[in-house]
This record gives sequence, structure tokens and C-alpha cells, in this order.
Amino acid sequence: MSAHGQIRTKRLITTVLAALLYGCAGNLPAQQTARPSAAGSQAVTLDRVVAIVNSDLILESDIEAERRFESFQPLGSARVRTRDELINRLIDRALILQQIAMQPEPPVSEAQIDEELMQLRKTIPKCAAYHCETDAGWEKFVREQGLTLPELREHWKLRTEVLRFIEERFRMGIRITDQEIHDYYNKTLIPAYQNQNAKAPPEGAIKDKIQEILLQQQVDKLLDDWLTALRAQGSVRVLKPGEEAP
Repeated sequence: MSAHGQIRTKRLITTVLAALLYGCAGNLPAQQTARPSAAGSQAVTLDRVVAIVNSDLILESDIEAERRFESFQPLGSARVRTRDELINRLIDRALILQQIAMQPEPPVSEAQIDEELMQLRKTIPKCAAYHCETDAGWEKFVREQGLTLPELREHWKLRTEVLRFIEERFRMGIRITDQEIHDYYNKTLIPAYQNQNAKAPPEGAIKDKIQEILLQQQVDKLLDDWLTALRAQGSVRVLKPGEEAP
């Protein structure tokens, strides 16, 4: 994949699934509810199942992990996501991972993960205060988000594998015509600039950016329709508070 294609794909994830690719639907036992404390007088809750996606479980700890990984989304929204939004995102991810397992590809190289994490250190705004350009600063930042470096690396590798799947399944066959770019420029972009009392740049100067926007919109639609179909074909169950997994 070209460098330009990788950039497009990374931007795509912020519009399609936001932080879709952080964390992983849990593979822990179905219902680890409680165990005696060291003192023997109280029960300590370990985890609970919040959703079942076909045969895969989404745990309460997955939701918390999802919140922590928000810190590693360099282009993500600062808006705090609701619990229901996080659960739905985890469900979508579980569906994608199940499809990837049915169509396995060679694993992403460690060298690629090294390069992407090095770039990530340079793009997270909060990292500047930690001097993430140094290994010590980066490790401190990661630790203060509630993670270890191996955990981050594993989740980032998963993220990259899902991105590759989306790229190959949805993006490659899409073609944006010059007429579509021209229509977007005149019907959407120019009015937007006019609303801001600003002059739009020449169409030719931003043709590539318009093409990327239209590409993302089409991929969004294809991916959304596909995930909706997967939900309908499979078995997705969200457990209510207090409800136990079967």
C-alpha cells in the first residue's frame, strides 16, 4: 500500500468507527463474577458479560479499556462517548474480527507496528508535555493512561489488522468521478465557504481532498450496511444491568 493510501485509511477510521480498533472483545470465561477477598469477608467483582456477539463475549473490562485507548486516537473527537456507544463500537469490532478470522492473512509485521507507534508518539497532542519523543517519556504517558507498552502494542497491532481488512474489502473497488468531485465542490463546498464569508480555493487545488471526502462517505455507507447485515444474520445480545449471561 502506498503512503498516501495508508494516510487515507488512517483518516478513514476516525470517520467510520472512531476508535474502532483499540482493544479487543474479550476472550475471558463467560462469567467471572466474584471471588472471596483476601480477608475472606467480602466478594470482589472481577468482571461481567455485557454483550454476546455470536460466540464472543464483550466484558465490562472491555468498556473500560475502550475508554483508556481513547487517549491514543490522535485525530479522535474530544467528546466523551456514552457507555452504549462504546458497547456498540465493541460489537461492531467483534463482528469484523470474526470475519477476519474466517479470511486469515499474514500477520502485520513488527517493523510496521514499530513505525506506526513511533509516528503516534509525535501526533498525540497530550504527549508533548511528557516528552514522548524519549522512550522514558512515552512509557510514562502510556502508563498514566492505565496501560503497559506490551498492551498498547498488542492493541495497536489489532487496529492495523482491522484497518487492512477494511481497506481491502471496501475501498479498493470505489471510484470517484470528476463529475462527483465537481458537484461536491459547487453544491457543498462553495456554500460552506460562503456561510463563513470566505472565498473557496480553486477546485483544482483541493481536488484530492474532495476525492478523499467522497471516498470516505462511500466506505462509511458500505461498511455500515455490511455491519447491519452481519448483525441481522448472526446473534447479537446486549445484557441489561443485573442480567446474567446464559
